[in-house]
Amino acid sequence: MLPPVRPRIHPSILSADFVNLEHEVGRIGHADAIHVDVMDNHFVPNLTFGLPMVERLLEVAKRPLDVHLMIEDPDRWAPGYASAGAASVTFHVEAAEDPVRLARTIRAKGAFVGLALKPGTPIDPWLDRIGEFDLILIMTVEPGFGGQSFMTETMPKLRSLADGVEAAGSNLLLQVDGGISTATIPIAASNGANTFVAGSAVFGATDPNAAIEALRASAVPAPE
Repeated sequence: MLPPVRPRIHPSILSADFVNLEHEVGRIGHADAIHVDVMDNHFVPNLTFGLPMVERLLEVAKRPLDVHLMIEDPDRWAPGYASAGAASVTFHVEAAEDPVRLARTIRAKGAFVGLALKPGTPIDPWLDRIGEFDLILIMTVEPGFGGQSFMTETMPKLRSLADGVEAAGSNLLLQVDGGISTATIPIAASNGANTFVAGSAVFGATDPNAAIEALRASAVPAPE
């Protein structure tokens, strides 16, 4: 996997109009991928949709799907999303029985694999195993609902991850999700993030593609 040449923006359809999803995903042609939040009302207190909806989205979406599984027992369910054709499948370390084994299974099915951590979950135990993953997602809100405020207290964890990635010479994608806007994206970018999930900041805009470009520009440091 090549290192990203620009900040990656993955709009989250959690903030889209579920009744008109085909139209909504057609409005974000400037996105690098479409972030799809799968929630089961067990691991998180919210319910969205499952594999059948993702399979249908794969038929109509013009951009790759970045599937984020906020579910119990991802060891059982995650490989199916990779088999269906999702570009990347991210599961939560807190829910997985064997994260490394699951990561290898997902990769064997042809998808990039991501590991997600809740705000209170430490990154240190995973710094020597970042090679097992293509993406690590640092949640900057408690998972389950869109529209929450960005948690700056997660930035030291992101910085530790970024330092570990640099030391390892890795091209890992460092993703953040939660409260991302033009005001907060520079904070995350300055702490090492290169891939950003944004929901209401994109789908709440009159011109979602312009919003994507504004986010991308805000993630690039101004020249000195």
